[in-house]
Amino acid sequence: MGAATDRGRVVTGPSGAEGPGAPANDPGAPDRRGAGHATQPGPTKAAVILPHERGPRSEANVTRAAEARLAEAVGLTASIGLTIVHTGIHPLRAQRPSTLLGEGQVGMVKEAVERNGVTVVVVDAALSPVQQRNLERAWGCKVIDRTGLILEIFGERARTKEGALQVELAHLDYQRTRLVRSWTHLERQRGGFGFLGGPGESQIELDRRLITDRIVRLKKELEQVRRTRGLHRKARERVPYPVVALVGYTNAGKSTLFNALTGAGVYAQDQLFATLDPTMRAIRLPSGRTVILSDTVGFISELPTQLVEAFRATLEEVANAEIILHVRDAAHPDTSAQRADVIGVLTEMAEGADAALDAGWEDRAVEVLNKADLLGGVEEVAKSPGAVAVSALTGDGLDRLRALLDERLAAGLETKAYVLAPSDGAAIAWLHEHGEVLSREDGEEAVRITVRLTPANRARFEQRQA
Repeated sequence: MGAATDRGRVVTGPSGAEGPGAPANDPGAPDRRGAGHATQPGPTKAAVILPHERGPRSEANVTRAAEARLAEAVGLTASIGLTIVHTGIHPLRAQRPSTLLGEGQVGMVKEAVERNGVTVVVVDAALSPVQQRNLERAWGCKVIDRTGLILEIFGERARTKEGALQVELAHLDYQRTRLVRSWTHLERQRGGFGFLGGPGESQIELDRRLITDRIVRLKKELEQVRRTRGLHRKARERVPYPVVALVGYTNAGKSTLFNALTGAGVYAQDQLFATLDPTMRAIRLPSGRTVILSDTVGFISELPTQLVEAFRATLEEVANAEIILHVRDAAHPDTSAQRADVIGVLTEMAEGADAALDAGWEDRAVEVLNKADLLGGVEEVAKSPGAVAVSALTGDGLDRLRALLDERLAAGLETKAYVLAPSDGAAIAWLHEHGEVLSREDGEEAVRITVRLTPANRARFEQRQA
């Protein structure tokens, strides 16, 4: 992890300060080395702490078990190369504005930090800048909250230009709220001339202005990238194969399923947020129909608000998909809560004036209960109506999934009969390529062909023949 101005990194030192203006020789300035710096021998030791508030459990509000939440936080922490040497669940009766945790709990963590040589404490909660600073002072090490941890993962794994820009923008927005003044020797930078000059910018104001200027430049770059992606989408529409989008909670097995269906070599690991950038491949279904399969970033509970925009590319692919495959980890103990989180995100996308999804997105969704091999096979997995059980790892159930895709796509097709001239080979070939030919009679004077097409392809063909 680098300094606050490093691209894709969030760092707060023991004093809680950040900013490009902190001088290296300032005794009050934070330690800039950060976790994982080359000068630190051995692995960086981390502790993962879960402040847990028990919430009401109902069908509308499926709360996570504390153990499952802690396991997820441990997985997130391990995914950036930290060595976890201590974990703990700390029930909260009431949140303390100064430290979130109670005084006794802060002391317990301090003992664990000193006993295990911890240099980074990950708190699986949203910390205010004041809480983060106070905990760093109490524990004498770096403290990262859930938002900072997820930003760190995204910063390491974003590969496309838009993804990298979006993550940097999210980092800067997060850092701007954590510019805590600690440069005691810089009371003011004088402005004006001689003794008549009024007070100039304080160091924190200068840092904030530098970050704000960078944010403005990033937004301009992002707009250009989005315009380019819009042109690419229009180009795809000229060869309008149906799009099937994979969505689901992170680490549900979307990329493994994507590889199993397409034969692609997309990075797939038992790792949270293994995929950040959308990937698309063409596959052929049993009927001969060609579809575009889109692998997207996994969702997660309590997604940092700074990263909502980073999901724009993924959300647009989902919004334009004919079928949405909601991939679930059926073997996960928290699968119901994960399902509720994904549905919550998709529902938010369908609400508001700038809704990315149409209100009837549920009609396009199919639940895929993945990892059935961990539950004894697809026959042992309880299947709800409209859902299909598969094991992307073993391939069990994939034939049924392909057949289901064919069925769902066929249900939205229109059956049309056309009479074409034998010499109009281009039109006949177009129908074979873009539709499902049910029958064809070749005569000397005419070719009678019955085909199923999407409404868009039917309109496009008839306009072409007009």
